[in-house]
Amino acid sequence: MTGTRPRVAVVGSAAVSAFGLGWRGLGDAVLAGKPLRSTTHALAATHPGVEAAEVPALPPSQDAGDGRQRKLMSRGARLAAVVMREALRDAHWSEGHEEIGAFLGVGASGGTMDELTAMLRASIEGGALSMERFGREGLAACNPLFAFQLMNNFTLCHGAILEGVGGPNGAFFSRGAGTVRALREAVATVASGECERALAGGADSALHPVTWAELGREGFAARGLVPGEGAGLLALSSRPEEPALAHVERCEVLSMEGLSRALAGGHGRADAVLTSAWGPELAETLGNEAARLGLKASDSVRVLGEALAASPVLAWTAAVDLLAGGRARRVLVLSAGVDGEVGLVELAGVER
Repeated sequence: MTGTRPRVAVVGSAAVSAFGLGWRGLGDAVLAGKPLRSTTHALAATHPGVEAAEVPALPPSQDAGDGRQRKLMSRGARLAAVVMREALRDAHWSEGHEEIGAFLGVGASGGTMDELTAMLRASIEGGALSMERFGREGLAACNPLFAFQLMNNFTLCHGAILEGVGGPNGAFFSRGAGTVRALREAVATVASGECERALAGGADSALHPVTWAELGREGFAARGLVPGEGAGLLALSSRPEEPALAHVERCEVLSMEGLSRALAGGHGRADAVLTSAWGPELAETLGNEAARLGLKASDSVRVLGEALAASPVLAWTAAVDLLAGGRARRVLVLSAGVDGEVGLVELAGVER
């Protein structure tokens, strides 16, 4: 499957990012190119002083579930639950949740460091991790409910349970194109009639100590990657009576070598190109590909930080903001991660 071309409507959107809760205004922020940074609280204990694009504390009325439910959630799951509620509200979908599809790009999840440390400490034998000891003693050293934080499909499940969303669904592990595949699956599901409405997007955080340590060990921090976090969803519908904010014209996963040809084969000249890439080098590569066709690219990650599986969808919601506000008629969003693949999503505005 190389792509889909159904004209599925975007009838709602939701985002939570360093700019707080909401998607309106993200497009202008990305075009302005002004980063929003602060010293992260999430890494204060393990990596003090790291500058990041961190989601600010949400008031209880905007947060996910109640205190007891939040204890079972990873950071990504908590942000996903917030945007799932907000996307349903933005699309005015107050009924029929059990038939709504949900497709989400997710990251490596991540639990509390206290539980993780206890589990690992009990699994060490002779100075090294012992899988035998892990199975015998490590698992018993942590709360069994810790699993609900670690299983990355629960990044999707927590929000779906809270909102009663029960249609076709899938969680796609993403370090690049997985989030685009989640959108493509949602578009195909709606276009085929398997369900009339679906949510698609991603949620993730680069601000877990283990994740940031991994990004540092693999050289991303040294190459200028600024960590971030966030979540976003598009509400997709085939119901003609539901007013559209935009339409999904293309959603493809490509090789970098195939990008130029794909860009030349669009439905018309784009008014804006937004990129979402792991680090400045990949962003420059995507920007150069757009420049070959005379298109100027705006780097969404430069403004919103690298939110891993959530970065592509934050760029999509920024694109919807530009289209719904009449500031663009056609927007291309290019994303690239460590998997070597490129996501190409083309969104078109609605003639009014």
